[in-house]
This record gives sequence, structure tokens and C-alpha cells, in this order.
Amino acid sequence: MQDSTIRPLRGLATAAGAVGARPAGRADTGRAAYAAHGAKSLIAALLAWGGVAPWSPEGRPYLAVATALIMANAPTVYRSVTKAVQNVVARLAGLTLALVTAWLMGSTAGSVAAIAVIAVVVGPRRAVDDRLQVASTAVIALAATTAAPVGGLLIPAVQTLTGAVVGIVVNALVLPPLYLDESDSAVYGLARAMGTLLREMGSGLTERQLAARAHTWLHQARDLEKDLMDAEEQVRQADESLRWNPRCTAHARRKDGTYGEAFRTLRGVFLQVRGIARTLADNAHDDHTDHHLGQQFLDQYAEALRLAGTAVEEFAEPRPVTSSSDTAPRERLRGAIDGTLTWHDTMTDLIGRGTLTKPGAWHIYGSLMTDVERLLLDLDHANTP
Repeated sequence: MQDSTIRPLRGLATAAGAVGARPAGRADTGRAAYAAHGAKSLIAALLAWGGVAPWSPEGRPYLAVATALIMANAPTVYRSVTKAVQNVVARLAGLTLALVTAWLMGSTAGSVAAIAVIAVVVGPRRAVDDRLQVASTAVIALAATTAAPVGGLLIPAVQTLTGAVVGIVVNALVLPPLYLDESDSAVYGLARAMGTLLREMGSGLTERQLAARAHTWLHQARDLEKDLMDAEEQVRQADESLRWNPRCTAHARRKDGTYGEAFRTLRGVFLQVRGIARTLADNAHDDHTDHHLGQQFLDQYAEALRLAGTAVEEFAEPRPVTSSSDTAPRERLRGAIDGTLTWHDTMTDLIGRGTLTKPGAWHIYGSLMTDVERLLLDLDHANTP
């Protein structure tokens, strides 16, 4: 997946502004991606071979070609640069280690043991792959010293460096990868899943199915965390794909193109959705009957949940950049919340005058209302410049 059409979320229309349009053409993106990888691999291999073969021993620049292919097909330009630096540094470290041990101890079993101790034990524990690469490079170089002059070991290092440079240049200039489609889909999917669950809870409360479906809603809410983690990873990869990418020259596009702000908003919404589901599940199976929620409140709260679901889903709907922001679903949600709060104030007044006995579920009313109000606040905050 290389690129897609920029389609800002409705809830971020005011905040993000006109970000610009991604090149159209979602059809056959899988085939296009394979074709792009194939073209980049071919170009990188030919350039590495043509540039290194003339001065390589026996005209065999295999190490340069292999390194160029790896770097040219790195998932992002930023990753190709960082991987190249790590690869070259590890190889140079391994070569240096081999030269030092060969000079001090010769090509013996003791040299191999020394390499293992220094590279694997003494090296940083977190960089396991780098330590292993240093050790393997050092052992190979040590073996090569028995058949070739020590100076000949520099050629593999130069080949690696040349191949890395070729691969980075090809990856950066020939259709550098972007992952905006994946970021879009993950954020849209997360919003739709949460909106659907909110509407299902609202419909269930209206149909008097709180006790029967409360735990199902709670499991669904907890399962949303998988979608949340997937969306976070996709947004992170999309952000990384914009770094050092020649296709993204506008600062605004780098900042807003992956909908990182939208994801952060939805992460807050997720906490409210899970809190609502947990409160309803706990209340449905509370042994204290005086703690059970009254149906008059549930009917009004059901309407608020249905409108909340619509508002969250609408937050994820793609639309053209030039169209005006439609806040009708959010305004209807705000009206439903205001109506429920008015009912809450009326009940409080009646209890204060002694007309009604104080219900044991009063704290649960407060928890549910707080969650839905915070949900609306998160959506409003995302729409504020």
C-alpha cells in the first residue's frame, strides 16, 4: 500500500483544515504495491551491481546487491536509513573485532571464543540482533584472514556501505512508501466499532434487555482494545512513513495526514465506552435491588447512547475537504444529555422536598452521565482549533 486519497475526519475538519488531497486510485493497490516493490528491487540491484562490480574481486558485488535490496524494500524511508546505519556500524564493529583478535591471538579457537565473549556478553543487552550481527561478521572475517590478506577484508565493508547508500536513495526517490490508507482504515474502523456498540447498548436499554445483554456489551467493549492497539500501530507506522519522505513536503500534511489527533480523541472515547459498559454490567447483576436503575432513566439514557453512537460514527465518516462541517448528530447528542440532566435535576428537587425517597442507584446515574458527557467533550475538543 503506497498512498491514498486524503479524507479528513468530520470531527477534525475545523482543527486540521485543508490538508491536501492524496493521489486517487485505491483500486488494485495490492498489485500496484507489488509492482512498485519489484521495480525498486530491480533498480537497486542494477545500480548496486553496476557501481560495485568494476572494483570488486572477480566482479562479484553480491554483498552490495543484497544490502541494496534490503534497504530499498524497507517499510519506510526512515527505517531504511536507520537500518542502514545499524547494519554498517555492526559490520564495521565486527570487522574491527576480527582484526584485533587476529592480530593479538591469530586465527585460533581462542580468537573465536574471545569474539563470542566480547560481542555477545560485553555488548548492550537490548541490542540482541546487533550483537549477533557483530559476532557473526567477526567470525566470518576471522576465517577469511586465513585465506586472504587482512587488507582484503575492507572490501566487504565498502560493498555493504555502497549497497546501503544505493538502497536508501532508491527507496527515497522511487515511490517512497506511505501507509496513509492503513492509518485511515484503522481509525475509521475503530470509530465505527465504538459507535455501533453505543447504538446497540441504547437499543438494548430501550428493549428492556439490560440484564440479558449487559455482559455481552462489556465483552465487546473490552474487545475494542484490540482495535485500539491496531489503530495505534497503523498511525505510528504512517507517521514514520512521512519522515524524510520526499512525497510529503508540506508541514501540515506531515502533522495531520495520519489522523494522529483523531486517534487520540478516539482513545479517550474508548475509555468512556468501556466505562459505560462496565457500569451497566455491574448494575444489571447487583444483588441490591434498590441499586437498580429506573426505567425512566434508562429510556432517556438509551436515547443519549444512540445519539452518541451516531456522533462517534459520524466522526469517522470521510468527506471532501471543502464541504462544511455538519455537527447535527453532535448537537442532538448534546440535546439528549441536556434532557437527561434536566430529568436528573427534577428528581433531585423532588427528593430534596421529600416527595420521593432517595434512590440507591443515584451514584450510578452520576457515573453514567459523567461518561457520556466526557465522550461529548472529547468530540467537541477535537473540533476546536
